Amino acid sequence: MGESGGAIMVEDPIDLIRLEGDGNSIILRITGALVGEFVVDTPFIRGTLKTWISPEDLRQWRQALDSLHAGQDIAWREGKRAPWLFIELDEDDDRCHVTIKDYSMSLTTVTVTVDDAYRRLDLVWETWPMTED
Repeated sequence: MGESGGAIMVEDPIDLIRLEGDGNSIILRITGALVGEFVVDTPFIRGTLKTWISPEDLRQWRQALDSLHAGQDIAWREGKRAPWLFIELDEDDDRCHVTIKDYSMSLTTVTVTVDDAYRRLDLVWETWPMTED
């Protein structure tokens, strides 16, 4: 038996995005290289939406996190042929409104932890190194 050295198994999914609060959550779970799914869970609705993730998406997510950290609303993957993610900050109560837009739309209110989101992004890059085509 060899030691894993604490490395994550490649087949283990990674939650790139995890927004939670008041019993609501929106997760973008990366399940393999370039493959993921949005998981929406609220007291009212539950569902998943499969999606493809490109290296450019990951770079743009880092830029989106920088904008969130600076207190700006973000629109991630807007205009692409993939689900879009919108995050509107509500400065009055430290919450944000998250909308995933595809053929249908889901809306929930969650709490964002930006530092954790950076760590999740780095973990995806380390686990599934991707290059541009």
